[in-house]
Amino acid sequence: MSPSPLRYALLDVFTATPLTGNPLAVFPDAEGLEAATMQAIARELNLSETIFVERQRDDRRFPVRIFTPHRELPFAGHPVVGTAHWLAARERVDRARPLMLEAPAGALRVRFEDDLVYFTTATPAELAASSLGRSDAATLFGLEAREIIADPVLASCGLPYHLVPLVSREALSRAAPADSPWAQHVLPSGVEQVYAYVEQEGEISARMFTAGPGGLYEDPATGSAAAALAGHLHARQASTARRWRIHQGADMGRPSEILVRPRPDDQGRVRIEVGGRAVIVGEGVLYPGG
Repeated sequence: MSPSPLRYALLDVFTATPLTGNPLAVFPDAEGLEAATMQAIARELNLSETIFVERQRDDRRFPVRIFTPHRELPFAGHPVVGTAHWLAARERVDRARPLMLEAPAGALRVRFEDDLVYFTTATPAELAASSLGRSDAATLFGLEAREIIADPVLASCGLPYHLVPLVSREALSRAAPADSPWAQHVLPSGVEQVYAYVEQEGEISARMFTAGPGGLYEDPATGSAAAALAGHLHARQASTARRWRIHQGADMGRPSEILVRPRPDDQGRVRIEVGGRAVIVGEGVLYPGG
């Protein structure tokens, strides 16, 4: 049997301004859809991520699956924020009560505060040494070694990133990763996401680069990377701030804003709360069966 027509919404996430932030497709009624069809739909739409809401378990719990055009992800930030915003905007949930989006990496607790959506990572922050050295990172980005101000680290709150601290916003704007050094320094690590950033007194400018079959590309707003960075800054006391506002996407013409803060528990584990806005920019119907 061919798949039935599927309603979907288009949102811009980590922004309140249409046509900025990070685009997202939400399929709110994806019950019974096979993973191969989800992947084909994500490839067809060709957005950084597409999210599918499977059968609702109760009025507060929603299983979800997240796909890039090339693979399924265990967790990603902007699909969580965008989906929660859509559910509230279409009155499928009560904004006064928290809800749970159940991703493969774990259940994500979501709450609403004014026009903001916040979620807490299911996975505590994990840190490790990065295989990238300062000189590797400089070569990768076409910068001078002195513009990499500390050793890169590997951090994850469900999805790992190489975190690379840069000396200035101007250096961040000039960062231009190339295919050859990427293949030499990033691919062998098994982690194909690099998050370059500049931090000063709680304000962060960042850019995220990754690779797909079509080559390297930049993401305009990356909640999972923002969470990983907050986990690193908190654990290493690498900043005097205890919450951060991350600006991303400006160099692409799609400015975004992500709010992050650590949430330690009584066992010393640190999860990260990630917040942002979203706006619905379109809705439609997809005919996967023709």
